[in-house]
Amino acid sequence: MKKFNIGKSDLNASQIVLGCMRINDEEKNPVEVIETAVECGINFFDHADIYGRGSCEEIFATALAQSSVKREDILLQTKCGIVPGVAFDFSKEHIISAVEGSLKRLNTDYVDALLLHRPDALVEPDEVAAAFDELEKSGKVRYFGVSNQNPMQIELLKKSVQQPLIANQLQFGVMHTGMIDAGIHVNMKDNGSFDHDGQILEYSRLHDMTIQAWSPYQYGFFEGIFIGNEKFPELNKKLEEIAEKYNVTPTGIATAWINRHPANLQTIIGTMTPSRIKEICQASDVVLTREEWYDIYMSAGNILP
Repeated sequence: MKKFNIGKSDLNASQIVLGCMRINDEEKNPVEVIETAVECGINFFDHADIYGRGSCEEIFATALAQSSVKREDILLQTKCGIVPGVAFDFSKEHIISAVEGSLKRLNTDYVDALLLHRPDALVEPDEVAAAFDELEKSGKVRYFGVSNQNPMQIELLKKSVQQPLIANQLQFGVMHTGMIDAGIHVNMKDNGSFDHDGQILEYSRLHDMTIQAWSPYQYGFFEGIFIGNEKFPELNKKLEEIAEKYNVTPTGIATAWINRHPANLQTIIGTMTPSRIKEICQASDVVLTREEWYDIYMSAGNILP
């Protein structure tokens, strides 16, 4: 499993991240999930205070205590800022309270990274800065980042925030390639030329922010999984063809496609099935050729100018 430092931090993290939004103690064995992930080389676990309204963090903490994995051997990240169905809240009071809640549920004294979960239209950068300063000084949060934010929103935060913002979670995958399309279709007038994200990919590379790709196997806005989906015959044929060459699965190749980008993206996988964790991680060392990467890109319905 490839590991690298996240942004300008000393967090040496696995390229594949286990997202814990779907962790539960009813249908799956969370202890086995955690141990399988670590055995496969994953040392980075992503949470948010809204996942299961906090229950996912609690289930993870209980399972971690019952597992053979030690807290100091893994990296924990959580997110805050969403008040479900009500508002986004980046106020100092909310950020501090949210972190305190996550620490209690995760049964830990600190998290390695805290991300602001989606943009708050009413953000006051000085309040965010005050919260980050307090959390860093107390040792409760080691590093900070954002989620689903564009370059100017990040620059606005940096006006007041002194800590480096090391990561940005953005949806990205074979069927969600907006940040790639805009860079390829420069000086064009077709749909691919529309820049919805303010050149966030290039910005992230210039400012040493690690992009964490969420929902890498989804198409549309949570419409479903594209792998094995009859709606995408050409794409799946290409994934299967390349998967056979490397003796991995199409899901593994979809992951390798993300990992191949030189920006050193992390891929957040959300499966709670140990066998799928293994199959994805088995492809973590696959390095696609340029031709294979572009073949997959075009088989997903994209064009090259």
